Amino acid sequence: MAINDDFTARLMNDMDPDLLDFVKTKVNTFIKWDLVRFFHENPNTADTVENIARYAGRNVAAVEPELQELVESGIMEIRYLDEIPVYSLTTDESMRRIVEDFIKACEDRHFRVKAVYHIIRGMR
Repeated sequence: MAINDDFTARLMNDMDPDLLDFVKTKVNTFIKWDLVRFFHENPNTADTVENIARYAGRNVAAVEPELQELVESGIMEIRYLDEIPVYSLTTDESMRRIVEDFIKACEDRHFRVKAVYHIIRGMR
């Protein structure tokens, strides 16, 4: 069994190192994955957590802490309009580039399987 686990780990770690790190440290939940995809597809969106949760088809209580972690990791930005937090995709070009690379890589089924594997392993 341990040999099989080692093989699986090696197989699943066979990803671009930057994307592997991105999945393990930044987009490490399925909600974050959904949010990153949404903001990549709508790069000029700036909205409240309530609206973002509605667009993502998730509840506010689940989305709010995930958005905050995406802000802390540099993927999202937050600003306040009349004390209401408004979230948007970062303007940092290098971070936008890795988001773009991640979304493009997700077009490949094998990459998606590996990303799902790492998210699930990280949830343990």
